[in-house]
Amino acid sequence: MKKFTPQSPLKIGTRGSPLALAQAHETRDRLSKAHNLAPEAFEIVVIKTTGDIVQDRPLKEIGGKGLFTKEIEEAMLSGDIDIAVHSMKDMPVEQPDGLAITCYLPREDVRDAFVSLSADSFDDLRQGATVGSSSLRRRAQLAHRRPDLNLVEFRGNVQTRMRKLGDGVADATFLAMAGLIRLGMSDVARLPLETDVFLPAVAQGAIGIEQRIGDSVISEMLTAIHDQHTGDLLAAERAFLARVEGSCQTPIAGLAEIIDGKLHFRAEILRPDGSEAITGAASGEIADGAAIGRQVADDLLARAPTGFFEWMK
Repeated sequence: MKKFTPQSPLKIGTRGSPLALAQAHETRDRLSKAHNLAPEAFEIVVIKTTGDIVQDRPLKEIGGKGLFTKEIEEAMLSGDIDIAVHSMKDMPVEQPDGLAITCYLPREDVRDAFVSLSADSFDDLRQGATVGSSSLRRRAQLAHRRPDLNLVEFRGNVQTRMRKLGDGVADATFLAMAGLIRLGMSDVARLPLETDVFLPAVAQGAIGIEQRIGDSVISEMLTAIHDQHTGDLLAAERAFLARVEGSCQTPIAGLAEIIDGKLHFRAEILRPDGSEAITGAASGEIADGAAIGRQVADDLLARAPTGFFEWMK
């Protein structure tokens, strides 16, 4: 196997947010330990993506999930980096020709976190309270459960969003528990929201590593840190997403769990205004995860009323 050294390091591509850097460092540390390489044998390369650069407009106005991956994937295809580390909930279901996600790190807490400086819980929010979120999925779920809330666009990293709360831009927001834990900021959450109340985004809490197809050296290195359990879960979730054609512009939630040796999958599709939500579930053998995800997608699509998906066009 090729030896990576400080003079010829393995280049890890990532976005530059504190969370993205924490995920890249976790990847480096796992590779370093698995292959007995010094941390200096890796170079973390920060790449600005369209989603990072354009901060003054809602994500739905400037594109889908590829906003956070396009420039990183271009750098990998050109050979400027060797692997890319992604938050899987930001990833399109299809990768560009020549690239593939071949490794998942162990999944972190999948739940959403309720974050507020004035309310102790979601149920404690006053009538008509302002809640900030850039996630269409969260906004649709909030509108469905609390139509009285005033929902506003709320972008930025954790630190930026906490500053906005302090400035009174909103009474509360929602963040992923996984991100808070990885940043060492789990105390920011007033409380995690259980998944039977707020179903998370597909692949929430999972880190994926992308590589060039055919790079056997990288493939062998990544195999050593791949978490099969997470891979089994995401096989179901991403198959569901692919069937429903989900993106950052579609309010979709889905969660796979392995309980007593069986894979259980739950999902939800919503109208953006929260006026309607359709839920479904199925279970079966772990090896059939992708088929289970597609089965639930087909069920939801069949039960959706005429016009339900007009907002996806």
